[in-house]
Amino acid sequence: MSVLQNKIDFVAFVSVKKANPNGDPLNGNRPRTNYSGHGEMSDVSIKRKIRNRMQDMGESIFVQMNERSDDGYDCLSNRSKAITGTKTREEYAAKACEKWYDVRAFGQVFAFKAGKKAKDSDTEQGVSIAVRGPVSIHQAVSADPVDIESMQITKSVNSEPGDQKSSDTMGMKHMVDFGLYQIKGAVNVQLAEKTGFSMEDAEKLKEALRTLFLNDSSSARPEGSMEVVKIYWWVHPNKIGEHSSAKVHASVTAKRKDGVAIAQSAEDYEIVLTPLEGLEPEIIDGI
Repeated sequence: MSVLQNKIDFVAFVSVKKANPNGDPLNGNRPRTNYSGHGEMSDVSIKRKIRNRMQDMGESIFVQMNERSDDGYDCLSNRSKAITGTKTREEYAAKACEKWYDVRAFGQVFAFKAGKKAKDSDTEQGVSIAVRGPVSIHQAVSADPVDIESMQITKSVNSEPGDQKSSDTMGMKHMVDFGLYQIKGAVNVQLAEKTGFSMEDAEKLKEALRTLFLNDSSSARPEGSMEVVKIYWWVHPNKIGEHSSAKVHASVTAKRKDGVAIAQSAEDYEIVLTPLEGLEPEIIDGI
């Protein structure tokens, strides 16, 4: 695989229609919003979806969901023991990056009890091996404040033998009426050189973003309720970048079209790209 030589920035626009893109467990699982009412998706939830897509694409993933485990391990501790024959932190980190896509992309902290791994650096408190990943992802924020709908969920069956059939309220279901969310991210070349993240890995990341919501449907996110609209993918001509990531990310924005008071679909927005000297993005339609 070819070593990554060029810094990468990317922006993905995601439409959400009658779905809960990322519930807040501290707020009754309502869709996340900030103080101004704009919808949010945490970076952790976005990385979870990327990991799931990578598994679908045949990549080995360290942080797997239990229900999607494909390697026979039931927890991270047991999976981490799949790396054997190392004597130092550096050797272990190198093998972990080689084995698992998400480790060489996002990084990972491996914690072991004393005497289990990296014996030359064990302490009474054990040893911790930290890998810094080159791929950074921001939390996604909607272009405009979002309206959240809530409905009661009721039951129409008996929960226990002998129960009288009833329609007692079981809980609440929350969803965003519509929102256009913007995901921002970047790939750092210096960190990619340390973890072995390659150009081929970057292409796989691009494909995972393009197909982010395939095989991701649930009762909170019905099939077709979430869609990647556009991806803007900048490959800089050098390692440090022709422009800062902040400037690159700010060069593309979504604005409501004239006459649209409340957006109801992605077509109600115009995505405006401000040209940057010496840098032009690849524009990709999502799925």
